[in-house]
Amino acid sequence: MLISQILLWAAVIVEALLIAALARQIGVLHERIAPAGALTLPQSAKVGEAATALTLATTAGATLVIGGTRNKRSQLLFFASPDCPVCKSLLPVVRSAARAEAGWLDVVIAGDGAPAAYRQLAAVHAIEHLPMVLSEALGRSFGVSKLPYAVLLDEQGRVASTGLVNSREHLESLFVAKEHGVASIQDYLAKRSGDA
Repeated sequence: MLISQILLWAAVIVEALLIAALARQIGVLHERIAPAGALTLPQSAKVGEAATALTLATTAGATLVIGGTRNKRSQLLFFASPDCPVCKSLLPVVRSAARAEAGWLDVVIAGDGAPAAYRQLAAVHAIEHLPMVLSEALGRSFGVSKLPYAVLLDEQGRVASTGLVNSREHLESLFVAKEHGVASIQDYLAKRSGDA
C-alpha cells in the first residue's frame, strides 16, 4: 500500500513538471508568433499608387470625394455589406477607430447594393455619423473581391495599406503599416527580420 502511494505521488510530481515545461514552451511560442495583419489580396490598386479621385454621393445625399490630396487627413474606406456577419461584427470596431483616430482619419463605409439596407445597417450599428457610399466602381477600382475589406489612403490620396480585415488587429495593422511606410504588417516583419 505504501509503495503504491509513493509511486502515485511520484507520477503526480512528474506530471506537474511536464505541465510546467509545456506551459513554458507555449509562452515561448506565443512570443515568437508574429501579429496577424490584414490579409493582402491581389488587387488593382497597389500600395504607393495614387488612387483615382472619385466624387460620389453618400446615402444621405451629400457629395464625397474619395482619394485625391486631402488637408493633412487620411481616409479609411471600409467595404461592408448588410449580408456579411463579419462586417457587422466589425462595425463597432470601425466606429471606435473613427472616434479614436478623428484627429487624422476620415472613415467612409463603402459598398454596393440597396441604399435602404445600408441605411438600416447604419442605424442598427450607430454609424449614421460616418459617410456611406454605394458604388460598384469604387470597389472595382480597389480590387475588392471579399468582405470585409479596408483601404487606407494617405494625405496625398495614395494607397497606404489595404487588405481583408476580419478582426480589430487586422484593422489596426493597416494603421501600423502606414505609420512604418510598408505595404503590410507582414512586409514590416520581413524587413525587420532581414535587418537582424
